[in-house]
Amino acid sequence: MRAVLQRVRHARVTVGDEPTGEISRGWLVLLGVGPGDTQKSVDWLADKVANLRAFEDAAGKMNLSVQDVSGGVLVVSQFTLYGDCLKGRRPSFTGAAPPAVAEPLYEAFATALKMLGVPVATGRFCADMLVELANDGPVTFVLDVPV
Repeated sequence: MRAVLQRVRHARVTVGDEPTGEISRGWLVLLGVGPGDTQKSVDWLADKVANLRAFEDAAGKMNLSVQDVSGGVLVVSQFTLYGDCLKGRRPSFTGAAPPAVAEPLYEAFATALKMLGVPVATGRFCADMLVELANDGPVTFVLDVPV
C-alpha cells in the first residue's frame, strides 16, 4: 500500500453534486493499493496513520497524533499512486492492484481506522471525484507499507 497523508484544516470529496465525505482537522489520505497488499498491510498503515505524531502541541512541536487532536481522516482511493511514468509519455498503471483486489482492502483500511477510534469519511471507490482541501502547514508525507 502507498499513502499520501496531507494534514488538513478541512477536506471534502464530492462525486458529481453529491458530497460523499468531509472532515475538519485531520488527515486526507490518498490511498493506493498494490497487488501484493494484504490485511497485514492494512493494519500496519492504519496504525501508522492513527498514531503518527505530526500535529502541533501547545509548544508548536509536531508531537500529537490525529487522535490526540480529536481529528478525523478522509480516505480517498488513488490508484494513480502506482502510476509508472519512467517510459514514454503515458503512465502505466500495471503496478496497481485490480479493482476486485483493491476495493476490499480500501474498505478494510477505513474500517481499521474506525476500529482504532478515529472518525473516518471516504470518497467513492472507482469514481471521478472532486477533492477539496486546506493543507495545514503544508505537512505532507508519503508512506509505503514495508513488504
